[in-house]
Formats: sequence, C-alpha cells, structure tokens
Amino acid sequence: MTRRWLFLLPLAVCLRADAEKDARELIASAAGALSTGSAESFLDAFDKGMPDLEKLRYNVVGLLSQAEVSCSIEIKSNEGDDSERTLALDWILTIESRDGAPGTTRRQKTVKCRLKKTGKKWRIVWFEPLDLFASPGA
Repeated sequence: MTRRWLFLLPLAVCLRADAEKDARELIASAAGALSTGSAESFLDAFDKGMPDLEKLRYNVVGLLSQAEVSCSIEIKSNEGDDSERTLALDWILTIESRDGAPGTTRRQKTVKCRLKKTGKKWRIVWFEPLDLFASPGA
C-alpha cells in the first residue's frame, strides 16, 4: 500500500499546483476585466451566492461609470487544496475620473478572498474589503 501512495504523490502535487495556477488565473482575469471597464466580466468571477454580492455590484458599476480603472495585484499567499483556496492580495487600483478632473487616485489595500471550485469552474465566494471598489468621493 505504501508504494501506491508514493505513486500518487506526484499526482497530488500536480493537482495542487494546478489549483494554485487556476486561482491566480481567476484573479488575473477579474482584474483584467475591471481594467477594461467590463463590470459584468469582473463580476462573473464571483459566486452568485456570495454575501454582499449586490453591494459589490453596486460599487463596481458605480466606479466604472465614473472612472477609468487599472489594477495591479501581487499575490501574497495562495493556500488550500484542489477544491478551495484562500488568497491574500496586495491590490492597487489606479482611478482616473471621467469628468475631466485632473490627476488620478491610487488605492492600495490588502484583500483577502476565498475561492471554491464547483464542477470545473473556480469562483470567488468571499472577498474583503468591498470598499476597495467604492466610487470616487464615496
């Protein structure tokens, strides 16, 4: 039996590496959607049953209607298994107002989120702080 476990160990390591990569890709895809101004594509990364999803939607739609946004994210930690991951992110938003006001606003927050895999898709099921995406002046 020990030999069987040794045989399966590389498979387990490979699955974990794939889960880490999938989590990184989901976050990168969401950030890319936000940077291109696509609220719906950004929100597609989130589970429909996530607490405060409507608050997030309100914030993101309001932000993107008032400003051009670009994202920079550094993943500080990416832990878990092949069905659930917990990430800590250093998320920087650069916000340029559409109303012609000079200058840009820079927001930097430590974000914590949890991702779950349902079927073949990963979704964000918990995200904090939601006020990262609040409209300028809110």
